[in-house]
Amino acid sequence: MKTIRKITCIALVMCLAMAAVFAGGNAETSAKKTYKVGICQFVQHVALDSATQGFMDALKDALGNDVTFDNQNASGDMSTVTTIVNSLVSNKVDLILANATPPLQVAAAATGDIPILGTSVTDYETALDLKLTNGATGINISGASDLAPLDKQAEMITELFPNVKNVGLLYCSAEPNSVFQITQMESYLDKMGVKHTRYAFTDSNDVASVTAAACESADVIYIPTDNTAASCTESIRNVVEPAKVPVVAGEEGICKGCGVATLTISYYDLGYTTGKMAVDVLKNGADISKMAIQYAANPIKEYNAELCAILGVNVPSDYTAI
Repeated sequence: MKTIRKITCIALVMCLAMAAVFAGGNAETSAKKTYKVGICQFVQHVALDSATQGFMDALKDALGNDVTFDNQNASGDMSTVTTIVNSLVSNKVDLILANATPPLQVAAAATGDIPILGTSVTDYETALDLKLTNGATGINISGASDLAPLDKQAEMITELFPNVKNVGLLYCSAEPNSVFQITQMESYLDKMGVKHTRYAFTDSNDVASVTAAACESADVIYIPTDNTAASCTESIRNVVEPAKVPVVAGEEGICKGCGVATLTISYYDLGYTTGKMAVDVLKNGADISKMAIQYAANPIKEYNAELCAILGVNVPSDYTAI
């Protein structure tokens, strides 16, 4: 009888041990996958802030608490961009969001393994010095472009100011995508027979002086989607308003700060689109090297009612007040 009891106890212990192993295995295989996403935003202003928020909301909507963020802002300083990106790479985040061109360029140089998504980037070929194939980069990078139709922005200038004689093109020469936009705008203005002059600043320190130089000879100023300009709209307005020179802007944030009108996209929607791309990479295993760059849809005409009133600018009925 004792032998039978002993065998029964041994068998019971073995069964319990096997059950524990099985349960442990099931717990391991059924454990939820969690994701850590690093974000490097170049500078704080309305457009980039909105894009970051849209990106995070898209991931939260799809992944809930299974995603966490290391969200950092470089405050427009390139050395800080490098520090942030290197820390994200060292921490082995699952994906990096590069919000604006400088973080994208630094991230591209920092890692060829971690998936990188750009947002608020105007032209990926210019930013990365490569040619897209079927809309994709062919490397560990994809993203969404904030390029609004520049030809339509050029038409907006002559629509609002039919007697314009010289357009001052105000931008930061240190931002490759600003240079790209200005070059494109020049070609459209040339086709329309409108004279134009470049006025480039190198950083925030000379924004006011370069703006003042533009106001001396230009009767309308155009500013593209430029991060430095977007963070210095108060300085620009302090010059253009007393000079009575209107600004047509490349995006809503600049227009709200110092412009009269813009043909703009929704940066929140742009970020949300980028976030959905991130979900596809993280959750569905999409090959980022084959993901086509996405573009903003449905740009809208907007105007700054306050500045239009101050400068006496009459806006057509199809424009929406910011």
